[in-house]
Amino acid sequence: MAESSTKQSEARRSLDRPLTTLSSSSGPLAEELQCSICLDVFTDPVSTPCGHSFCKSCLNQSWDNSQTYRCPLCKEPFSKRPDLKINTALREVVLLFKGKSGESTSEVLCDICDDIKMKALKLCLVCQSSYCQTHLEPHQRVPKLKKHKLIDPVENLEDFICQKHEKPLELFCRDDQTCVCFLCAVTNHKTHNTVSVEEASAERKPQLMTMQTDVQQMIQDRMKRIQDLKHSAKLRKETSEKEKAESIELFTDLIGSIERCHSELLEMMEQKQKAAEKQNEELIKELEQEITELKRRDAELEQLSHTEDHLHLLQIYPSLSRPAHTSSFTEISNDTHVSVEILMRSLIQLQETLDEKLNKTVSTELKRMQRYAVDVILDPDTAHPILNLSEDGKQVVCRNIELKLPDNPKRFDTCYCVLAKQGFSSGRFYFEVQVKGKTKWDLGVATESINRKGHITETPENGYWTVVLRYGNKYEARESSPVSLSLRVKPQVVGVFVDYEEGLVSFYDVESRSLIYSFTGQSFTEKLFPYFSPCNKDNNPAPLIISQVR
Repeated sequence: MAESSTKQSEARRSLDRPLTTLSSSSGPLAEELQCSICLDVFTDPVSTPCGHSFCKSCLNQSWDNSQTYRCPLCKEPFSKRPDLKINTALREVVLLFKGKSGESTSEVLCDICDDIKMKALKLCLVCQSSYCQTHLEPHQRVPKLKKHKLIDPVENLEDFICQKHEKPLELFCRDDQTCVCFLCAVTNHKTHNTVSVEEASAERKPQLMTMQTDVQQMIQDRMKRIQDLKHSAKLRKETSEKEKAESIELFTDLIGSIERCHSELLEMMEQKQKAAEKQNEELIKELEQEITELKRRDAELEQLSHTEDHLHLLQIYPSLSRPAHTSSFTEISNDTHVSVEILMRSLIQLQETLDEKLNKTVSTELKRMQRYAVDVILDPDTAHPILNLSEDGKQVVCRNIELKLPDNPKRFDTCYCVLAKQGFSSGRFYFEVQVKGKTKWDLGVATESINRKGHITETPENGYWTVVLRYGNKYEARESSPVSLSLRVKPQVVGVFVDYEEGLVSFYDVESRSLIYSFTGQSFTEKLFPYFSPCNKDNNPAPLIISQVR
């Protein structure tokens, strides 16, 4: 038997051609059946504990050259080297795909042909040889040979032969879930439940069909996910290009406004400077004339102080006693104040222009985000027992008495909080909440895995992205270190916008169309749920109301 096996190995012509890299014509199914290491269709596929699949030889080679054991795709570490077993269901799907796509394994040739090797038609598990149509004839004619087990020709004959007894694997042990030969069945598996491989295969085929259906569904789901991601990326790119264009236009307008204001200010200051210089010249000339007049009067007074003509002195005294005409110096200093006033007016005008442009930008941005509005419904299974939810799931407020409700892992048991029913793991979404009349509230989003029992600390590290109101006028963004917010007006309706891929959570005052706060540069890895807390009822009786986005 060993000699026959050696002869078969020497006679078999092994093509061993590597599978070519998948072409685009192979379609999405080929991509799902592709090893991420060798980039070919799976050969003897095995699965890691994290769920990813690779060729057995590729994965072993990867781990043989490493001191640690990680998934080559997601990099998840394993404490010890996993025991790899061939995923038979996936291998059947791969073989089915190769057969349909024309990428079948290498052609098996007849072991008996001497010169020109013909294609094998069958393989005898007893003789352990492959036969072409001509050399198969004795197995179809001789009674003793007709009892031999014939199968379709394969290259990996060792998979069909017991390595211990070198006998065909004709039986299946249900206890150990493995194929055995008849010698194994009467020795090591003597007390086990064994059936023929045909019977076991017939039992497995419905399961295989179910698995194939599941795999096909997984393929469809991933294809749809790819399409959604591509569509989302396309929309993000288009939106980003539009936002860039709007930003360029905005800052171009701002720069133009600044330049115009600066030019006008310089022109006004230059005109005032020229007017001030002219006024100074005229005033100096006038002062010089007044000095001349005053010197003349001084001389006249000096002369009269020594005159003996008393009558003449008394006659001209009234005119001499009147104060001489002099100019006011306040006109010069007032001009300086006028220049400062002009400067301040220009700065105020510039600030108003900037505010107008920025408000217009925020307003446009808010309108864009409102296109991603979703229908948010509160989940009563998550609500603290003291919270009262409206029948339509759109309002929440604290009641006077805490109800006795069955506890469940989803329910908050200490903090007065509630989540929405629907979570989001991709894309963008937006919702609005009326907070009118409230002195305390918490709003934002939270991850599905947040702690809902005991004391809660609302920070991004704990899975919360929130803005809160306390004491009627104190607003905070709950970062790792709370950020105090200074708002010009008290929001009556708050809009919450999330861009999952961009890691952005923004809060807006809907009525004044102004930005309240943004959490940026976040990294989301699980579902996000809209999060609400109306807080306790003390001086805070108004409900939180999920508004319809206009």
